[in-house]
Amino acid sequence: MGQTHYIIRGGIEGWERLRILSRVMRPTTMSLLGRVGVHPGMRCLEVAFGSGDVAFDLAAIVGSRGRVVATDVDHVKLERTTREAQERGVRNVEFRLSDILADEPEHGFDLVHARFLLTHLPDPAKALMRMRQALRPGGVVVIEDVDFNGYFCYPDFEAHRRYVELYIRTVQRRGGDPCIGPRLPSLLENAGFEEIGMNVVQPAGTEGEVKLISPITMENIVDAVIAEGFASRDEAKELTAQLYEFARRPGTVGAMPRVVETWGYVGQVGQA
Repeated sequence: MGQTHYIIRGGIEGWERLRILSRVMRPTTMSLLGRVGVHPGMRCLEVAFGSGDVAFDLAAIVGSRGRVVATDVDHVKLERTTREAQERGVRNVEFRLSDILADEPEHGFDLVHARFLLTHLPDPAKALMRMRQALRPGGVVVIEDVDFNGYFCYPDFEAHRRYVELYIRTVQRRGGDPCIGPRLPSLLENAGFEEIGMNVVQPAGTEGEVKLISPITMENIVDAVIAEGFASRDEAKELTAQLYEFARRPGTVGAMPRVVETWGYVGQVGQA
């Protein structure tokens, strides 16, 4: 997708943020994978694997008779996840450097999964067409993505509203859609998928890592926000500090943005 479109810092710092994000999202993502019927022996493609956590979970589910290919555009993430797979002795997952918008995908997968990818892409429809090409007849695509319009915290406060505004404006400036979630079913339909389903989840809590999502995301979009001229470094630093202070305060409610889950199938050969 090209790193110019992605507003969140990559490399080591970005990887650490994605690890926290994956732990927060794991219960709902695992429930979703179970709902679409991931089982031993399947061949799965994970697009934009990030920290690699979903790829490892898929590898555990599909077992030794299955296979997982996971792609990303970040060299640092590729090195770290490849090394982790070797250290953990996970042999049924392969991490690759690949861009879904630029590279022809491998074919014949039973499942393609992408989380928080389409929101950043200038052409999500093209990405979905590529994912469809990667699937065998009867295969399923599973997409999870954000609707930043559905972000909240409690009590509401100005620094959080400003963070949401900056995130939305910066993603839009870079050609993405920070509120793509509700569009996902129609995007899948337009890409030729059938039997499309959807669900909405939103992790939130008064304690734990979910409360860190807002401050660590603000911290990791600072460079993009400043580059686009939407805030000064001093303002961004102050916003980050206020978001961390809110997260540490007992009893406050922190949340993820609203997350839309959607899935759809490739029709069988000869199906009307």
